[in-house]
Amino acid sequence: MSSELQIAAKVVELVRELAGRSAEAEVNVRHHALALTRFANSAIHQNVAEATTGVRLRLHLDGRTASGSTTLTGVDGLRSLVERTVAAARVTPPDPGWAGLTRPAALHISACHPGSGEHSGLAFGFDEATARATPAERAERVRAFVDAAGGLETAGFCRTEYVSAAFANTAGQAVDGRTAEAAMDGIARNNGADGVARLLASRLGDLDGAALGARAAAKARAAADPIELPPGEYEVVLEPTAVADLLQNFSVFGFNGKSWAQKQSFAELGQEQFDPSVTIVDDPLGSRGEPAPGLPFDDEGTPVRSLVLVREGVTRAVTHDRTSAAEAGDAESTGHASAASRSWGPYPGHLRLEAGPAPAGGVAGGPAEVTESARPFVARMRRGLLVTDLWYTRVLDPKTLVVTGLTRNGVWLVEDGEITRPVGNLRFTQSYPQALGPGRVLGIGAESVLLPDSWGGARYAAPTLHLASWNITGNASG
Repeated sequence: MSSELQIAAKVVELVRELAGRSAEAEVNVRHHALALTRFANSAIHQNVAEATTGVRLRLHLDGRTASGSTTLTGVDGLRSLVERTVAAARVTPPDPGWAGLTRPAALHISACHPGSGEHSGLAFGFDEATARATPAERAERVRAFVDAAGGLETAGFCRTEYVSAAFANTAGQAVDGRTAEAAMDGIARNNGADGVARLLASRLGDLDGAALGARAAAKARAAADPIELPPGEYEVVLEPTAVADLLQNFSVFGFNGKSWAQKQSFAELGQEQFDPSVTIVDDPLGSRGEPAPGLPFDDEGTPVRSLVLVREGVTRAVTHDRTSAAEAGDAESTGHASAASRSWGPYPGHLRLEAGPAPAGGVAGGPAEVTESARPFVARMRRGLLVTDLWYTRVLDPKTLVVTGLTRNGVWLVEDGEITRPVGNLRFTQSYPQALGPGRVLGIGAESVLLPDSWGGARYAAPTLHLASWNITGNASG
């Protein structure tokens, strides 16, 4: 039994002692170790590391629900947590939406997931070296990135992260697991023009700082002296770094079970809302091609598994925790509860847009600013845009998922299959589901790239996308 599971079991014991056998309780214990090496002006300027063990208790007592948390994991600290949460529950308004507890259920463990506890024997997908990475090992990647940029100014970070967690409730569910990952995100700057490269991996050893630095530098050099283009509908090739933003917004606003139950989501189950080439899967247990798994259970102790959200253009599912499943009426939890899901809604955190078939014949070589997976689509474009990255995106209408935002880190005009000029950053206003609608997807890259989320700890596996139309509404300056 892991130390986290021992703590969770102790809290359950204290709940029974202090609140009685009728109390329902869920306990999450999470040890989180994050280490970050930042660089700017082509030099490391900060190395920070933190490791904390947090305990969260959600208690349902006499029809009322309250939550509490602590980082004091000794007996006195845990007893204080339970006492405070019991006291809060007694003065909290009744909770008619309480959906009950997860019953005991086995985890869904695949050959690529580390399983439950360090002695599971399923080592694929978990790298001890990454969990225990040193500042020097992260600095090696930073040095390689900076050197490969060939004198251009660089900035970014390399981070490693390790989580060991457990869950227990008064219904008898008790599970534990762990996960580790590494990420690198950096830019190179050339006379005000930026190029970017980023990557997420389950092993620090899979992050090639030199390859990432060379890619960022090539984009920065090719983005110098941009032209401006007028607003209009443009054919686009979106590289994986841009496609990740589509997946993030689909996740948080589209496949969110609470939004769907409240009719604030575009999702219509059973309807052909996407091009037939589009399949979107939430895969928290990882895959052999993208082995950066999450924990094998959610914050309500529900075992997680692969969930197909869109298959061949047809929307098949949205994600639920126990509360949104009860609100929907005829649904079950899909294992997407989080600390904020009851208020914000449950959303998928391991979204993958399935890669397409390899283009016949392929395209060898080509400009360095174009990633290999984008080259076949650029070569077949008559007139359009190659877009590296999207940012500062905001949802204007959640029901249709109309999003406005900006491009960054490299945009180029493509004419007759050739990149002709760099383009200044552009503002767009676009319905994301419409952009991927039937007949609108001209191609999907043959490789998905695993990318980190910018804020929520999610992971997105994104291929290149070739789309028939993207609505450009202006330049970044106006």
